[in-house]
Amino acid sequence: MLARIDGGDEPAAWRRPRVVLWAAVSVVALGFLVALEIAARGYGVPGPITAQAREVIFAPASGTVLYASMTLMLVVLTWRQRFIAVGAAVGIDLVFWLVRWAVGAEMMFGNGALWVTLACAVIAVTRRTGRERILLLQGVGLALLLVAGRKTGYTWLLITSKTRPMVLDPYVAAADHALGNPSWVAGRIVEATGSVGAHVLDWVYVQLAVAAVVVALYQLRNVAAERRFPGHHLVRTFLVIGLLGPAIYMVFPVVGPIFAYGADGGQWALADLWPNTPPPVGTPQPIPFDEVTPRNCMPSLHTAWATAIFLHSRKGPWALRFLGTFWLITTLGATLGFGYHYGADIVAGVVFTLTIDAAMRSFDRGWDRQGIRLVCHGTAVFIALLASYRYLSVEMAGHPWVFGPLVVLAMASVAYGYARATRRWDRQDEPVRLPAPRREAQPELV
Repeated sequence: MLARIDGGDEPAAWRRPRVVLWAAVSVVALGFLVALEIAARGYGVPGPITAQAREVIFAPASGTVLYASMTLMLVVLTWRQRFIAVGAAVGIDLVFWLVRWAVGAEMMFGNGALWVTLACAVIAVTRRTGRERILLLQGVGLALLLVAGRKTGYTWLLITSKTRPMVLDPYVAAADHALGNPSWVAGRIVEATGSVGAHVLDWVYVQLAVAAVVVALYQLRNVAAERRFPGHHLVRTFLVIGLLGPAIYMVFPVVGPIFAYGADGGQWALADLWPNTPPPVGTPQPIPFDEVTPRNCMPSLHTAWATAIFLHSRKGPWALRFLGTFWLITTLGATLGFGYHYGADIVAGVVFTLTIDAAMRSFDRGWDRQGIRLVCHGTAVFIALLASYRYLSVEMAGHPWVFGPLVVLAMASVAYGYARATRRWDRQDEPVRLPAPRREAQPELV
């Protein structure tokens, strides 16, 4: 009887499967953060927990991210509460700015946004009850997850550089011949555009989170009115991509053409070839690299996140759809044109995102045969791509007109399956519109 509410058939809130699932996820996430903190301390640097705690007082690494995360939290508040929160954040930042200016400390904004976010967590626990407490805590959790994701990403990159002394760039560079060496082509195009094109692409590449917040705010625009979050939105997919991607870095460490074949690699580079001369095809072998450069190429997470922004902007107005398309195209241009990624990384990143987003949608709406088939297909294609890059790279370079179309078709098959499944799910999820009752003709007196 203790597991029932009022003697009914519904299980108590703490026994519901979704509550138990999220509680388990929270415990695992906390353990994951603690493990990363311990690992980072082992390398003599602060971990994600320490780095975030420092930003309560000291200058943040990125004030833009803190304000973007606070903006996501504001979706649960009324307009009056939003104005108060923003005003308090700006006021606190002004005080911090004056103190730092007076003592000659490092200047940066963002502390106010973090203070307001933490204050809302305290208010939720002490002043709210029931659904209102849960809703505000969800908003705070969403904001803090965005910040924590960035911190854990930095720690992951450090771990990849320290624990993976050998990189697999020669394999990916050989496989990239099947795709026409797109990084070398894009690099020459960016050089031809001069400083203007490079500055635009660099800004888009760095400010990826800005576009994500814009799309997320559109998706979450009705939270304050409906008092609940939608089941599936961009932030969830964004965070899962950031959580799973670094694990692939550990399995398939790659530093990128600008480092392995360019001037940025210094003494560790195989040659200074990027972007003018594609590397010759030989017998690839793992190569040693420094303990500083992150092994963060396979898959391209910038491409994965930009693809997620594109997918989630499709249901918005034309301006949002344009933003999603623009950010995807320019991000692809930046990742390739700056030599950060090979074409093979881009293909893997697209498949990676489509599979994760399909899994997140299936988890939200309930798994059906099409969802299971799509996730399995995407996973199989992703594994096959990585295995081909590693074990068939010489064959791919020797037969580009065979393997190039096969790689593109494999990616296209996942994209087609995703589009087909999501169209079907959208039709099923649309509310049924019943026709209005027809008015009967009134009898007239004769």
